[in-house]
Amino acid sequence: MTIRAATKADWSAIWPIFHDIVSAGDTYAYEPTITAEQAEKTWLDSPRKTFVIEDRGEIVGTYYIKTNQAGPGSHVCNCGYMVSPAARGQGLATKMCEHSQRVALELGYQAMQFNFVAASNRGAIRLWGRLGFETIGRLPNAFNHPQQGHIDALVMYRWLVSE
Repeated sequence: MTIRAATKADWSAIWPIFHDIVSAGDTYAYEPTITAEQAEKTWLDSPRKTFVIEDRGEIVGTYYIKTNQAGPGSHVCNCGYMVSPAARGQGLATKMCEHSQRVALELGYQAMQFNFVAASNRGAIRLWGRLGFETIGRLPNAFNHPQQGHIDALVMYRWLVSE
């Protein structure tokens, strides 16, 4: 497995992963009917950096890193991760999250925050917890899950700099 910076040419391989996850409407707060063009701007163009993870030359996952807030909050980054349905259960999200924490430090960030983790996304919550993130906030009924209705969204945070 190789993690590398994404290029414009990678979008055709990223889009099916993005579309599959977002159209389900159960983990990300993107409009499920987002177009490929809108998604490319959101995932590839707007973040500070976007990466892909490849297995034998096939893109099986992707993540972005961006500044979470401007000014006095600019030392905190935000990331989003997606793994192809066919590649789940192989530890790719772990590899990407660990990679993103190293990249965050290289880019000068001191902390990482996940702003809106659907409370139903138990696998992600367990994983982020194992990787040192704490749930620091709960937004009651903030996520409208397609099957469960209004559920909570969590704010998860990790200070990255060793004291």
